[in-house]
Amino acid sequence: MKFNSKAIITILFAYIIAQFLWWEVLLVRQLNQLINEKQKILELSISDEVNLRTEIETLNKSRINKSIMIVGEGTIFLFLLLFGINKIRKANKRELELLNQKNNFLLSITHELKTPLATMKLQLQTLEKHKLEQSKQQELIKIALSENKRLNGLIDNILLAANMQHNNYNINKEPVNLSEFVLELLNTNFKNELEAKKLIPEIAPGISCSIDKIAFPSVINNLIENAIKYSPEEILVTFKMYIENNKVIIQVIDKGIGISDNEKESIFEQFYRSGNEEIRKTKGTGLGLFIVKYIVLKHGGKITVKDNLPKGSVFEIELNTV
Repeated sequence: MKFNSKAIITILFAYIIAQFLWWEVLLVRQLNQLINEKQKILELSISDEVNLRTEIETLNKSRINKSIMIVGEGTIFLFLLLFGINKIRKANKRELELLNQKNNFLLSITHELKTPLATMKLQLQTLEKHKLEQSKQQELIKIALSENKRLNGLIDNILLAANMQHNNYNINKEPVNLSEFVLELLNTNFKNELEAKKLIPEIAPGISCSIDKIAFPSVINNLIENAIKYSPEEILVTFKMYIENNKVIIQVIDKGIGISDNEKESIFEQFYRSGNEEIRKTKGTGLGLFIVKYIVLKHGGKITVKDNLPKGSVFEIELNTV
């Protein structure tokens, strides 16, 4: 029999609150009974009508004051109890979310690492067993090298995320011509997408900025790869970079599936991916945007995501100029 921990905790807390309220009612009842007994004793022991009335009034005031004290202290305690319950509920929910994200990560990373390995093995076995024309050999080698590059990228992301989680990753910034740096990066890593006009760059010339030349490419690569991954084949992705209000603005704009409002903050968390890994169609490990945000913040910048109406998303980075 499978138990629902959330339901059990809810029932337990509801029982505690009900018992607490019942004890409060019992205390007030006992107080009333005690006051009533004292009043009967006074009626039997005091014959003077004036003194009796005075003593009874004193008892009634005591009844009211003590009732207020019981209810007041009980209410404060109840609020503290509810506050604690809410904190425990949120912590429990967060732990379950983290566990689910880690399970998704293990499922995804297993698949992500096995796929390029299997592809490379297939290409090499084909080259080994068959005598192929030079052009076909080059095609298979190109595929194997592409998968090797993808595998290296996955491993780099995992190592980066591990260092960043423990804040062991240092940023070494230096002034660069960011326009030339990014153009070269796009031409190297997204040559096929540029030639197919799947990726459209709109980069203002002469933009200067201090960046870590080793870390910063991960920001551009992850954002563009995500945009392409979550966009239909026929839809293009636009990469913009310009100066506005003395700030460097970088935008990656797609017309893909978009991101719901309640996920716009969560997507930058480590291991976070929408949905269940067992039924998800898109590839990924849930590390890319975590790495992006970490590096952007280390550069003294900020990153936001907003809707690209009528469909899609806009990831926007703001950095200081030199």
